[in-house]
Amino acid sequence: MHEPHKDYLGDKFGMWLFLFTEILLFGGLFLLYAIYLHRYPVEFHQGGLELSRVFGAANTVALITSSLTVALAISALQQGRRGLCQGLLAATIALAGVFMVNKYFEWSAKIAHGIYPGSPELAQSGGTNVFFGLYYVMTGAHGLHVVIGAAVLAFCMLRIGQGRVTAEDFGLLENGGLYWHLVDLVWIFLFPLFYLIS
Repeated sequence: MHEPHKDYLGDKFGMWLFLFTEILLFGGLFLLYAIYLHRYPVEFHQGGLELSRVFGAANTVALITSSLTVALAISALQQGRRGLCQGLLAATIALAGVFMVNKYFEWSAKIAHGIYPGSPELAQSGGTNVFFGLYYVMTGAHGLHVVIGAAVLAFCMLRIGQGRVTAEDFGLLENGGLYWHLVDLVWIFLFPLFYLIS
């Protein structure tokens, strides 16, 4: 049976266009952050003191490591080392899980202490309320992207196992890796903006 023609360059170009729209989304949020930081510098400083640098740093290490494992996974597949590729993808997904578990505990602790937009604790401070509003929206949107990225990589693992993604036809995994690198890059900006502002 004749295999359908694969448009590798077209797929790659389409992925870069999609990533550009994601950059626009987070770029708009970063611009909003900058505007409010200029308006409420003291309140943003105080809000940053409420966040755990340990959680933030641990998540940064997890995501940077996951970028390495996904890059190594692509390289392993190109070399025909399918088992190693799947192991590295599993490690990437596990690191995404570590990130989300950390984020769950971090958010839970903040909400339990009444630190969330519109809470009585923050009602007296408009600027701190704005800081935490942006914190929940931006880290929440990023967390959603982490979950989507992990699901895409899990789908790639399935396709590799089925022999549908191979050393000769690795476009799906490469595009999944590009998406994952964007997710990591966004966090590299979020971490200092929220956790190191103080």
